[in-house]
Amino acid sequence: MAENGQGPVRLMRVLSAILLFAIGGIHLFLVFDGVGGTLGVSFILNAVAGIVLGLGMLLLRGRLLRIATILGLLFTIASLLALLLALTVGLFGITETWTFTLVPETVIVDAIGIVVLAITSALVLRTRRTAGAL
Repeated sequence: MAENGQGPVRLMRVLSAILLFAIGGIHLFLVFDGVGGTLGVSFILNAVAGIVLGLGMLLLRGRLLRIATILGLLFTIASLLALLLALTVGLFGITETWTFTLVPETVIVDAIGIVVLAITSALVLRTRRTAGAL
């Protein structure tokens, strides 16, 4: 068994990485599906960020892991917020519809990602404080 509660932290890190890969993968799929222009460029950047942050969740330790965890949470919040803005008032001149490719699925994945990454962030930050108190 894992010492000091590392099992739950490891599980949450893996789940967080999977969700970050999924967010990046959705954006990359949409680029290959024909989204171009400024939106396509931002989707490529989102795909790269999702993949890099997912790898960080799996590979980093210590302070860098804490930074990656918080950045992953902020990235996921920003991804969902940008989509919701595009669906409602528009974002950078782009107005999205619920019937566009993968929009409902993206909202679900992003929302789950926010919850999972918030829990992961709390566990990673708590683990640091607990280890420092020993």
